Amino acid sequence: MQNSLGAGLLLAGAGRAAPAAARTLARTLPEAWGLQLYTVRSLMARDVERTLASVARIGYGEVEFAGYFGRSPAEIRTALEAEGLTAPAAHLSLEELRSSLDEAAAAAAEIGHRYLIVPYLGGPERPGNDGATGSALVDGYRRLADEFNGLGARCREAGLGFAYHNHDFELEEVDGVRLFDVMIENTDPELVTYEVDFYWLVHAGADPFDYFSRYPGRFELCHVKDRTEDGEMADVGAGVIDFAAIFERAGEAGLIHYFVEHDQPGDPMGSVRASYEHLDALDG
Repeated sequence: MQNSLGAGLLLAGAGRAAPAAARTLARTLPEAWGLQLYTVRSLMARDVERTLASVARIGYGEVEFAGYFGRSPAEIRTALEAEGLTAPAAHLSLEELRSSLDEAAAAAAEIGHRYLIVPYLGGPERPGNDGATGSALVDGYRRLADEFNGLGARCREAGLGFAYHNHDFELEEVDGVRLFDVMIENTDPELVTYEVDFYWLVHAGADPFDYFSRYPGRFELCHVKDRTEDGEMADVGAGVIDFAAIFERAGEAGLIHYFVEHDQPGDPMGSVRASYEHLDALDG
């Protein structure tokens, strides 16, 4: 893994658009900013309804689930409707989708999800954890892409989209090719989209603009997660990733849904409030 920042990012004044640029940028920004609820998981574990109410009061219009904290799909739908929130997406493990995709699709229909997303590959799910290297590792990612096509087809039959969320290990270069590129190039755009996590992409030394150029329209969702110059996660606007520049290329990327995330915030609600205020100011 590389620790250098993606070459295409403009670090000076990161995320701060000049007035004229801000007027142009406003045309590419979403109607509602979203939040990945993993950021406030400690609060969700204590009180789902109160946490969703706090998120809505800050100004978020969308949320992305990573578990339902013991609530039924009907209870989740009721809690969302009470706060005027929608939940376009949910994270489920690859094993969950392999074993119970029909149940996940039924829950998604009840709640109002439009995407089911695999957020991580761990244990035997991840090619290479069996010791494969070189061309065998690349082949493992091709087989995974084939499986994603199958899951995507089943999701489409259920009226849903299917996506994969990257970390940094997929950006490893093997035999001259990045494994993430293998995944993208071997999945059908009609069946599989991607949720690009900007922190992890940049942390691996990759350039978001390069990915937008080479794979236009493949990234319908994103995690808006900032990074300090020394590699730490940060509230949006407190790091050096130039989100204003990234969002200007939203149409090329295919971005529709934008979810703020911070994996380990010291003050979860304070973090999501600070991130929202920064993004809201981009409207100029």
